[in-house]
Amino acid sequence: MSLYIARRLMLAAGVLFIISIAVFTAVRLQPGDVCKIVLATPDADEQQCRAIRDELGLDEPAAVQYVRYMGGLFVGDWGRGYISRRDVRTEITERIPLTIELTLLSTAFALLIAIPIGVISAVRQDGWLDYTLRLLTIGWLSIPGFWLGTMLVIFPAKWWGYSPPVGYTEFWHDPLKNLEQLYLPAFALGLGLSASLARVTRSAMLEVLRQDFVRTARAKGLSERLVVLRHGLKNAMIPVVTLFGLQFGVLLGGTVVLESIFALPGLGTLILGAVLSKDYPQVQGVVLFFAAVLVTINLLVDISYAWFDPRIRYV
Repeated sequence: MSLYIARRLMLAAGVLFIISIAVFTAVRLQPGDVCKIVLATPDADEQQCRAIRDELGLDEPAAVQYVRYMGGLFVGDWGRGYISRRDVRTEITERIPLTIELTLLSTAFALLIAIPIGVISAVRQDGWLDYTLRLLTIGWLSIPGFWLGTMLVIFPAKWWGYSPPVGYTEFWHDPLKNLEQLYLPAFALGLGLSASLARVTRSAMLEVLRQDFVRTARAKGLSERLVVLRHGLKNAMIPVVTLFGLQFGVLLGGTVVLESIFALPGLGTLILGAVLSKDYPQVQGVVLFFAAVLVTINLLVDISYAWFDPRIRYV
């Protein structure tokens, strides 16, 4: 297992290196002049632009800029934002709690809805309950998260005069206000994931419930609940956790739009503003953070296989 983890960590480092080159190149291919954005005027003369480029190090070759940026990352210096002039790492650290909490709430909502629906639909295969739940999940899959989030803002305000509080209050300061600010975007973000997870759970459960060991468990006189939960669900979780690992990136990406819709000051609004203002260090920092989180999640998903199915062992 330790050798497997070491190989995966080396692979993860390579992936992050490739992503760092890709995002470093992509942000510099955007049209527009950084100096005019920094000076907040379209009429900046060439002398002012040269001074700004020299101050920000943008007059150096791209390879030199990249090496200097990566060297700073290894010593904890993520650079400073061009507009805010604040340390990028500090900016990300301040906004991480909101985005992580929103993602975890969305994940919890998706799992709490998806797994029971998938299990019930598989156990009641081809019954009226199965058809109803399958119809619901297909409907949920067709609803974009940003559209649902917009509707959750517009219709409660129009019909009942209600809108969620703006901003972000930390959970330990005011738990009720914190949940009131996040439950609507978490619902909008997690609904699509719950639909896809429910369908995969149903398919995996149907396959497992037809296996010989499940029939043996029933023949021994175990209760149906024990057979379904202990013998069926646990062995059906591998495709579910695989999909969850892949979809976790979708959740993080969805926060970019939903944080803007609900005016939440998280990493989503940070990277959106950075892209619009061509703030290179800010974009690079947030994208690399997202990439590191996704690589870590996928590593944990792979390691979890051996727990869900003891027949899987890593050399």
